[in-house]
Amino acid sequence: MTTLLKGSCLAIYLLALAGLVVEIPASVAAPVRYAALILLGAHMVEVLVAFKTIRLYRGPLWVSILLTVLFGFLHWMPLARNGRENRAPERA
Repeated sequence: MTTLLKGSCLAIYLLALAGLVVEIPASVAAPVRYAALILLGAHMVEVLVAFKTIRLYRGPLWVSILLTVLFGFLHWMPLARNGRENRAPERA
C-alpha cells in the first residue's frame, strides 16, 4: 500500500513537471499543478512538525528531509514506529 501511495505522489509530481515542458490539456494540467503544490506545501510543514522523527533516519539528514518533502508521512511514520519499538519500556 505504501508503495502505491508513494508512486501516486511521484506521478503527480512528474505530471506537473511534464506539464511545464509538453502541452497537456488544461483540464488535466491545472488540477495536477495545484495538487503538486498542495502536496509539497503540506509535506514542507510536516518537516517542521515531525523533525525529531525525521532525524531518526539512518542516512544523512538532508536525504530524510528530501524524502519527507516528497512523500510526507509515508517516509517518517515508519521511522516513528521503529523508534517506539526500539525504545525500551520504562519501569518504575
